[in-house]
Amino acid sequence: MSARIGMVDDHPAVVLGAAAIINAHPHLRMVKAARTAQELVDSRSPFDLILLDLQLADGSTPAENVLRLGALGAPILAFTGGERPELVRAAARAGVAGMIRKSEHPDALVATLLAVLQGRPIATPDWAAALDEDRDFVRAQLSPREAEVLALYASGETAERVGSELHISRETVLDHIRRVRAKYASIDRPAPTKVDLFRRAVEDGLVGQRE
Repeated sequence: MSARIGMVDDHPAVVLGAAAIINAHPHLRMVKAARTAQELVDSRSPFDLILLDLQLADGSTPAENVLRLGALGAPILAFTGGERPELVRAAARAGVAGMIRKSEHPDALVATLLAVLQGRPIATPDWAAALDEDRDFVRAQLSPREAEVLALYASGETAERVGSELHISRETVLDHIRRVRAKYASIDRPAPTKVDLFRRAVEDGLVGQRE
């Protein structure tokens, strides 16, 4: 069964090109394209993934459109010319799964769509670069408890001592750390070691730099 792709873009040539690429893959199918996010929502079509142009003629913002499209319950992939990195950062904060440039090779578009559909992290160079300019993004994506655990653990505390201080189990602390690592890895800022976690925590203002 093919994954059902929806698209919001007000440039007919872009829509036609994307549809041709998507429909050429045996496991993907463009089922609906719309000029606005609300039009796609009103179609009441079921989708497995939505491509969203970040700069539409109706003047809507990425955050507004991600909120509207949330009613469809499908992951959203930013599909952009990339001229305005601030739009990519706004889309990231709003909760899109990743970004792909319209100028990318068709194979890259297909690979990115499949990655999102399979729940794998997206870390294209443009996506990582845009997020790298906005350190608040990662802090905003960590839950308050995850940030609290990271601040203590990255400062040198053991999982046992973090758990004791926060009144949670060692296993819960380690679960939080695994989720933190996954979130950093998903935007191409991996932290496989405790030293790496300390660096990320310093970069994001969660702990102070050691003398």
